[in-house]
Amino acid sequence: MHDPSRLDLLDALRGFALMGLFLVHMVELFELYWLDPQPNAAFEWTMALFAGKSFALFALCFGISFFIIMDRARTRGVDFTGRFAWRLLILLAIGLVHGLVYRGEILQILALLGLLLLLFDRIRDNRILLLLALIVLLQPLLIARAFAALDGAAWALQPPFFTVEDTLPVAAEGSFAQMVVANSISGQLGKWSFYLDTGRLAQIVGLFLAGLVLGRTGFFARPDDFRRSRRVVLVVAFLLSVLTYWAKPALLDALPAEPGAARQTLDWMVSGWLALTVMAVYVVLFVELFQSVGRPLLRRLAPVGRLTLTLYVGQSLIFVPLFYGFGLGLYRTITESQALALGIAAFLLQVAIVHWWFARFHYGPLEWLWRALTYLRSDVPFVKRAPAAQQAAG
Repeated sequence: MHDPSRLDLLDALRGFALMGLFLVHMVELFELYWLDPQPNAAFEWTMALFAGKSFALFALCFGISFFIIMDRARTRGVDFTGRFAWRLLILLAIGLVHGLVYRGEILQILALLGLLLLLFDRIRDNRILLLLALIVLLQPLLIARAFAALDGAAWALQPPFFTVEDTLPVAAEGSFAQMVVANSISGQLGKWSFYLDTGRLAQIVGLFLAGLVLGRTGFFARPDDFRRSRRVVLVVAFLLSVLTYWAKPALLDALPAEPGAARQTLDWMVSGWLALTVMAVYVVLFVELFQSVGRPLLRRLAPVGRLTLTLYVGQSLIFVPLFYGFGLGLYRTITESQALALGIAAFLLQVAIVHWWFARFHYGPLEWLWRALTYLRSDVPFVKRAPAAQQAAG
């Protein structure tokens, strides 16, 4: 049995987000695809379904989880602010180590930006939080950069660092030590450049705010209370996604071909909006299915959502050596279709392993470590004990 205080719906949604992120990583060959992009149907469909959307789901769930942790602490009369900041620093440390193996990891970014949640939590008016979320999700910095590029500003015309940094060839053909050195500085700077220049940092902040509001309103804790409004959101989000998809080419064509930096910035901005609207559709559809005919199947993802940290890091530790040059170097021969099939099979195996795991343990290995370090205690229960009657029978 799992912790009855947890929300299966939220855990299952987080598991769904992990699945999508993992499949994107697989067809990207954990980023080595971008050395020589050769898109096919498997790649295009996987990216269309999950790229940008699964990452956004993670950020949204992070904001909701923050609320749950802080609210339960308040219910016990505990100020968890300092402890949560420490918890984020531990996550940052895990991310820094993980980033040496896989430069594209997102734990560092979630941890550092998560500190902003401690400030947002002091704003008690949800309307202000939603207004702030709307402002940052509209990407004012990217809008300013696009106009600056059109005006010929040198800073706006410079190619972002992530488009010129060169750690991928080292990952592809270098030794493990060479890859670690490349990832430790240039690779991480490239990652932060990508998240900043494409607007994803702002998107994370906006989704943190939205998640905090969803947590406060009980959207996942009392889903039946939001049935009517949820369906309105579904229609609006779907219409916005269709409108954004069809308007994107016209918006890009409205800009002159040169400077290319302006068009590229607009492309990133509109693509981010499209990902957000599709993500909103996913969230509502997921809740609708979970609250009806889809619950038996989708609930299978809940344990995955409770083991996200271990699985996320473990996926890199297994598949980076399979794809990269210091290991088996499969990136040279595997197709995106084969990588997708392997990813689906591997995720189904992960689901089975996770269900086996939680029959025997309270937490995943990294989840246990994170919790133990958060409370600076080593007596956090890990192995589940058999019921007394079962022990006596044994």
